[in-house]
Amino acid sequence: MAEKGVKLLGMWASPMVNRVEWALRLKGVEYEYVDEDLANKSADLLRHNPVTKKVPVLVHDGKPIAESTIIVEYIDEAWKGGYPIMPADPYERAQARFWARFAEEKCSSALYPIFTATGEPLRKAVHEAQQCLKTLETALEGKKFFGGDGVGYLDIVVGWYAHWLPIIEEISGASVVTSEELPLMKAWFDRILAVDAVKAALPDRDRLLAANKARREQLLAA
Repeated sequence: MAEKGVKLLGMWASPMVNRVEWALRLKGVEYEYVDEDLANKSADLLRHNPVTKKVPVLVHDGKPIAESTIIVEYIDEAWKGGYPIMPADPYERAQARFWARFAEEKCSSALYPIFTATGEPLRKAVHEAQQCLKTLETALEGKKFFGGDGVGYLDIVVGWYAHWLPIIEEISGASVVTSEELPLMKAWFDRILAVDAVKAALPDRDRLLAANKARREQLLAA
C-alpha cells in the first residue's frame, strides 16, 4: 500500500526547499520534513528522484514530485481550497511564470558570482546583479508583494533573496539591495520576511552565515 500523507525531502540550507515549505505553510498543509545529508544521500531520495538526485522532493501519498517551482504549482493545484498561490486570471498566471523564469535564469545567476568574487570582479558582479534586480523590481511597482496585496507565486520563487542576499552581502562586503538603488525591493525584503509562513521556515541566520562563510573561503582558496 502506498504511504499516505505529505513528506518533504529537503536540506536545511537550501532556498529551493524553503520555497516548498512556504507553499505548504501558506496552504495549511501538514507535512513531515526529512533533512537530507547530500554528501550521503538516502535511499529514499535516490528512489524518489533517481533522475537528478536533488532536493527538494515532495512525496504526496507515495507519489514523488521534484523541482521546487513545479512542486509549488502542484501544491497550489492539489490543495485548491486553501490559500491561492497562483493568480486566478490566465494572463496574470502567465506573467507570474514569466517573471519567475526571468528571476531563475537571469537574476539568480547574476547573484552567485558575488559570493565568490573580490576586487574589481566583485564590483562588476554587483553592478550586473543590480541591473537585473531593477528589471525584476518593475513587477513590484504599485504593489505590496509581487502577488499584489498578498504573497503569491513569484514571491515564493524569489523570497529567498530577502534572507540569503544580506548574508552574501555581509560575507563579501558588497552592497546590492539598498534603499537608493532598489527601494521597492528593499521594502519588499522587510515585508516578505514578516510573513508568518515565511518566518516559520527560515534557516537560522547565524548557522547559515557560518556555513556560507566557510564555503566562500573554500572556494576562494581553490
